[in-house]
Amino acid sequence: MSEMDGPYLFDVGVIALAHTKAPVRDAALSYVRDAIAGDIDAIVPYPAVFGAHTVLTTYYGRSNAEASRLLENFIDANRIHWADRLPETLVSDSLDNARTANIGGWDGYYAQVAIEEGANTLLTIDDGFERFDEFDTEVILSSAEFRELNAFLEQ
Repeated sequence: MSEMDGPYLFDVGVIALAHTKAPVRDAALSYVRDAIAGDIDAIVPYPAVFGAHTVLTTYYGRSNAEASRLLENFIDANRIHWADRLPETLVSDSLDNARTANIGGWDGYYAQVAIEEGANTLLTIDDGFERFDEFDTEVILSSAEFRELNAFLEQ
């Protein structure tokens, strides 16, 4: 990772993974730590925090209280650019992304925020963003790490 690749938009999978005990979490945690420290230019949409809460409690076994505490600490990071706008045009353009790229609505939203906020790189654990030319996509897990994560989640 280099500052030349930023600003980086963090999707929900990266945020959630960084706040787990999964054996492959370091891939996400290194980006989150760099964002908190201000070592990289990071963009995080506030709705991604709610999504991370859902992922942490639904898939990673965190309690509501634990997930809330972890994410409340995360949102205290002052060096992160928090994307907080959600006008109708952003919603409409996000749904257009979902339709034209044949991806989920949330991914359409993250893609649109990346475009509107000027992100050069979208950090994700999902390869669906590679359909967009407006930004680079960095899938933070290798195929082997993704298999390891899936095995961890199946336990």
